[in-house]
Amino acid sequence: MEAPKPMPEIREHESPILRGLLIAAGLACVACGLVGMFLPVLPTTPFMILAAACFARGSQRFHRWVLDHPVFGSTVREWQVHRSIPWRAKLSAIGLMSLTLTTSIVFFVRPLWLQLALALLGLGLAVWMYRIPSRDRLQPAAAKLTMTERPSRPRQADARDLHERRETAD
Repeated sequence: MEAPKPMPEIREHESPILRGLLIAAGLACVACGLVGMFLPVLPTTPFMILAAACFARGSQRFHRWVLDHPVFGSTVREWQVHRSIPWRAKLSAIGLMSLTLTTSIVFFVRPLWLQLALALLGLGLAVWMYRIPSRDRLQPAAAKLTMTERPSRPRQADARDLHERRETAD
């Protein structure tokens, strides 16, 4: 099991004006993320990650609030420390994005060129998101070895082995 990485040390920006702008941008991202919790068109997690990035240099108190939030804090922390997305969150995002884009393409978008552009955009985003690592789905190094490279391990006893042991004992 890999030891947890410590959070990188982050300092607030020296300029109070820039800190104020970063806090305002972070609050706008939080607002978009909260709206995204109820609208399937708007994703929540990317806005919360962006809010955490703004708050990291703008306000340590807001930054801690995002990281310690019971709903999205663990996902933001996972991204900030390991640059990975939990497997379930990734699949949910890809599935919801596919459903939303498909609905838009089929029912609301009329020009063919725009339908194709949306389909390509969705495909590109899905491939990009799928390629982001998920620590909870990483395979151990031994699973990547071929059968000839794998270290031999004793096989488990089955019914035939037990029968043979009884015959030799008699």
